[in-house]
Amino acid sequence: MTFPGAIRPSGAVDGRALRWLGLIGAALLATTLAGPAVHAEVGDLAFIALAVAQGVLVLVATRLAAGCRESPTLAVILGVALALRLALLFEPPNLSTDAYRYVWDGRVQGAGVNPYLHVPAAPALEALRDEAIFPSINRRDYAVTIYPPAAQMLFALVNRVSDGLLAMKLALVACEAVTAAVLVDLLRRLRRPVTRVVAYLWHPLAVWEVAGNAHIDAAMLAATMLGLWFGLVPGRRLVAAGILAVAALLKPFAALALSAAWRPRQHRGDWQAPVVALAVAALLYLPYLSVGAGVLGFLPGYLREEHTDSSGGFWLVAALQHFTGPVAWAPPLYLALGTALVAWLALAVPFGRDQGLEARLRSLFWLFLAFLMLLSPNLPWYYMALLPFVALLGPAPGWAATICCFVLYDVVRTDNTAVEFAVRDTVLNLAVLTSLAVALWPRRPVLSAAPSEAPRP
Repeated sequence: MTFPGAIRPSGAVDGRALRWLGLIGAALLATTLAGPAVHAEVGDLAFIALAVAQGVLVLVATRLAAGCRESPTLAVILGVALALRLALLFEPPNLSTDAYRYVWDGRVQGAGVNPYLHVPAAPALEALRDEAIFPSINRRDYAVTIYPPAAQMLFALVNRVSDGLLAMKLALVACEAVTAAVLVDLLRRLRRPVTRVVAYLWHPLAVWEVAGNAHIDAAMLAATMLGLWFGLVPGRRLVAAGILAVAALLKPFAALALSAAWRPRQHRGDWQAPVVALAVAALLYLPYLSVGAGVLGFLPGYLREEHTDSSGGFWLVAALQHFTGPVAWAPPLYLALGTALVAWLALAVPFGRDQGLEARLRSLFWLFLAFLMLLSPNLPWYYMALLPFVALLGPAPGWAATICCFVLYDVVRTDNTAVEFAVRDTVLNLAVLTSLAVALWPRRPVLSAAPSEAPRP
């Protein structure tokens, strides 16, 4: 579902659309304020329904905003976006405990200790424990940090300013400002209404995962979009390669975007971009290499926990084996085919024919969508990577994935109305597959003139 730029309507229609936009913003704010209590008291399903309804409202808001005058509409969009984030800044995370690990890693580095050296419960770190952060750290008894060096540097920087969840949330909300600024510029270059930035700024996935749960994905997204801007707009591919390497060491799957900074077809024999990316990565790892191979942290163990090392955590494999029982060849075959498809899509960006800005962005969208649906863990916040493409291009599968990914949440363990994870995962995958079929379904060409205006023979 793509919302092209609309012809500017009359003032009356424009004003009516703006009023509706304001009402949607008020509804989003009211449901966001109620969200934490609804989640805690009613359970996961009630929160999922609330978040999905918010996503549908944002889809409608995106359509409305595209037909409104720019200045007043941007004022409404930014005002509501700020209010949505303020509503959650002072609330404890309700969907994930990852932010507590971020604060802890920053605190450990502030004490002069390599964060890859000890698990949080280690006696060597006993002096750093408190009642606000330490009890909520996930895997504190057996796992060192999983987060790569660029993320660790961000955690350490925030710790120098203030040690706590609020400072971490504020830092990551500030990263969203970078993403929004890049989106506005790209929308102008694509000749689309800049008011489409509402698709990111009001989207419940961004609001709940950043202001609410302080996920590092906000920083990854800011670095990724900034790197893509340098790579796709001014053509400064070496600067882009360096920034995208930082993005990949904030969250590893952002490395997929490096394909946008590499142009071997246009610059034959040019391997400068990959060299720059590798050099930046090496520099970022350097301060932490005292632990040797331990610098990978808990990543290998995490892949085992999520079953992504054996394909057991993937929907297609689980669906097949639900009907057939265990099939020894299914997991490795799935992993090989999924990896091959993602690799092919990644290489198609630099090695494909020279494309314009929109075509390259669309190629990157399909690349990220394929990775998220085929190879990533079943974690909703990973789908934040699709939000910029939703705002820029409006693809139906992007809307489906970013709205329906909320069904993956399984947080309130006492929820008596819980639905089996396999069922919820199936809902997400079927929603995306259905939207994909709609997006790819061939459409009949539309006549450029109405029948009464058709030229006479």
